[in-house]
Amino acid sequence: MADSEIRDGYHYTRDHEWVGPGPQRQIGITAYAVEQLGDVTMVDLKVKVGDRVEAGKAFGVVESVKSVSDLFAPLTGKIVAVNGELDASPELVNSDPYGKAWMVAIEPEGEAADLMDAAAYRAFLKTV
Repeated sequence: MADSEIRDGYHYTRDHEWVGPGPQRQIGITAYAVEQLGDVTMVDLKVKVGDRVEAGKAFGVVESVKSVSDLFAPLTGKIVAVNGELDASPELVNSDPYGKAWMVAIEPEGEAADLMDAAAYRAFLKTV
């Protein structure tokens, strides 16, 4: 995977999810995760605006031709947006994982201590 597919200014989890910058943090899965999954056929976000999520707890599922994977909240906080486009167009995850395929936006209750910056995520990927 090219380093350009890891965005500076974002944070990352060991479960290959990204957390965008800003006060309301968009969440999605990384290009590395997309490569591992293959063609995404379904995104099932099991939360709605106003729900509270806890860091480390599942908030949805991504299904691909290869497998089904849980999506884990990287932050604790309130869901302030859900990307409804993914219901009809789950393939956006393959074509634009850091853009149109954001999954939820969370208003965090604090910062998760175990998030990695881009440099740390690049180093982590060398170990997987």
